[in-house]
Parts: sequence; C-alpha cells; structure tokens
Amino acid sequence: MRTIKGNVIEKDLSYQLVGIFFRIHKELGRFCRERQYGDALERELKTSGLRYERERSYLVGGRFSNRVDFTIEGRIIVDLKAKRFLEENDFFQMKRYLKSASIKLGIIVNFRAKYIHPKRVLNNEVIVTNRS
Repeated sequence: MRTIKGNVIEKDLSYQLVGIFFRIHKELGRFCRERQYGDALERELKTSGLRYERERSYLVGGRFSNRVDFTIEGRIIVDLKAKRFLEENDFFQMKRYLKSASIKLGIIVNFRAKYIHPKRVLNNEVIVTNRS
C-alpha cells in the first residue's frame, strides 16, 4: 500500500468530479466530441448542485484570451479533451489557465481513452488553505 504524504488539494471536490467523469464516460463512451462531453458535464453539475462557470475567459496580458471549459466552485479548472493522447501542450495550456485564474488545481480529462485517467495539474504559484 502506498502512502501519500501531505494534504491532497481539493480532495473531496475533485473526488466528486472524478465520479461524474466516470459516469459520463460510461454513458457516452469514447467517441463523442468535446462539446458533447461538456454538455453532459454541465447536466451532471446542475444535478449535483455544484456551482460552475462554463467557457469562462480569464485576463492575460491585458486581454481576455484564456477560455477554460469549466471552473468548478471557483476552485478547480476542468479541461475536457477528446483526442487519442494527451500531449505536453495540454499540460502547458492548463498551467496558463491556472496562473491566469489564480487557481491552485486543474483537472484534464481525456474522454477518448478506453479507460479515463483524469490528470491533476497544480499551480505552485498559488497558496491555498486546504478546504478538504
């Protein structure tokens, strides 16, 4: 058994989101478009009562240029993908999102994979107290 040292950022909220991602993947499968996964996520978020913003733009360099798929409870950015493989650029993109939004945690989920593996990306430039 492996032990994780330290606190997990947004443990409860991210656990709840991962459950939603798995339900969506089971329902829609792996060959839909990102928009369809986004619509399904929005329905699930409404049902769950979680506060969210869809396709919100954040200010970078004096203009609104980074549009994120979802911001959940103002604490987690979710980036949906529907492609064969996640690439290094996907992680750099999430880092830009997190920095511009001053949010500590982002989750990238690729629904095209046979088995989804949501990836947590941390913004080390933001200090947040652990809310659970």
